[in-house]
Amino acid sequence: MTDLNQRARAREELQHGKFDVVVIGGGILGIATTWAAARSGLRVALVESGDFAGATSSASSKLVHGGLRYLAMGPSAVPMVHENHKERRALGDRLAPHLVRPLPFLVPVYKGGPHSRFVLGAGVTLYSALSGFGDGMGKVLSARRAVEWVPDLRADGLRGAAMYYDHQMNDSRVAITAARAAAEAGAVLLNHISVVGLRKTGSKVTGVELKDSLGEFGVDASVVVNATGPWLDVVRRMEDPSADPSIRLSKGSHLVMRTPSEWKAALTIPVDDVRVSFAIPWEGHLLLGTTDEAYEGDPAAVACTGADVDQILGEAGVAVTGLDKANIAYTFAGLRVLPGGPGDTSHAKRETVITAGSGGMISVAGGKWTTFRKIGATVLARVNAELGRTFDAPLDGVALPGSASPDTIGAVLGHAWDALPDDVVRHLATHYGTTSHEVVALGLENPALLERVHPDGPDIWAQVEHARRTEWASEVDDVLRRRTTVMVRGLDSPEVRSRVSELLAS
Repeated sequence: MTDLNQRARAREELQHGKFDVVVIGGGILGIATTWAAARSGLRVALVESGDFAGATSSASSKLVHGGLRYLAMGPSAVPMVHENHKERRALGDRLAPHLVRPLPFLVPVYKGGPHSRFVLGAGVTLYSALSGFGDGMGKVLSARRAVEWVPDLRADGLRGAAMYYDHQMNDSRVAITAARAAAEAGAVLLNHISVVGLRKTGSKVTGVELKDSLGEFGVDASVVVNATGPWLDVVRRMEDPSADPSIRLSKGSHLVMRTPSEWKAALTIPVDDVRVSFAIPWEGHLLLGTTDEAYEGDPAAVACTGADVDQILGEAGVAVTGLDKANIAYTFAGLRVLPGGPGDTSHAKRETVITAGSGGMISVAGGKWTTFRKIGATVLARVNAELGRTFDAPLDGVALPGSASPDTIGAVLGHAWDALPDDVVRHLATHYGTTSHEVVALGLENPALLERVHPDGPDIWAQVEHARRTEWASEVDDVLRRRTTVMVRGLDSPEVRSRVSELLAS
């Protein structure tokens, strides 16, 4: 894959010959489009100004879900929820079981709350039906049973809880693994390289102008796809300076909390008739969020503010006891890309919009993490129409690299490397799948790489070296925030950052 020499080769390859497709933007929509296009036999390149999944795609609620709350929007949401469920189960059951794992959810019912046990019971039953009852039947639990599932659940005024099932993931790891799948299918991917302009032949967009720390060059392409998320309209105005705004942005903030309790389920906490707050056991911590408010500032400057922290803790505190700011390990914020239009962002549709500009550039915005494969295939269909070709279902049934049961992987890995602690084995199995052997094999070259990055976390130094060699990592945050879980656990000490920097430069 991509050690430093291979990064240079990828940059070199971008400069030779014409591509069928150049995708701008290395979030999950751009990666999915690139993967689908490469699988269909197209010569495709992806360029990203920051890191892959460096913005919105690594700032989600870490859910692969049908979207229970969308049912409150009315019958029109039912087909979308059904489609989400199909993708959720495909990813969790067959295509990425090492990365996408099932998780039970409870919706607590409190005296004076916005929903009754009857309404929620009916809701989770419908939700289960839309998933084909693949996870069993949704049901209503007593208050006593609910507390057994979630030990920190607030008992005062608790009338019971509705239970349903969804999946969760580490979004950064899924995105990086999908990028690897695209590269293995023949795509050329490069991060930390910016698009500074569009090439045109007459009025038609026929390529991109690129710039990085080594210089500038251009790439020719038959079709250019703009998948830049919050920067979508910035790139559209490179094509047409008079282009009207096509999207609006909604900020979502999250907290990662240290907690001594072991939760057996997550919480979906109703805030009003549509909005919910999540409290989710994730990476040995508790993930809280999210906010949903219009955002009009610089997308690069989005951050979780003190007001966001207070709002998240206040909303989660309706159902969770013992929350303390002192236990916050990490905060993050991202931007949802929504279709332009009136109304507040919490009621806006989470749909994908694909448009073509005056120069023929295809722009894709919005959608859900859960359906990234379907979105990639849909964009490819639009690309194929521009190219006058057809290719059906390039990603149907195609597993992500490393796909296998994490329990099986862990058993094999633990037997082969019996000196590795159990938590490290489990961590590798659930973040790399069968490609874990590539990580631990680096310990044959240097046994010190099998040591923990930080004594309080399961990440090991071999992951850092693996990220440098095979996962396009070239900056410290690439490694600590998106290739490992060091930063989200609050363990990125100055000493750790310094050593990672030295390793990346070696």
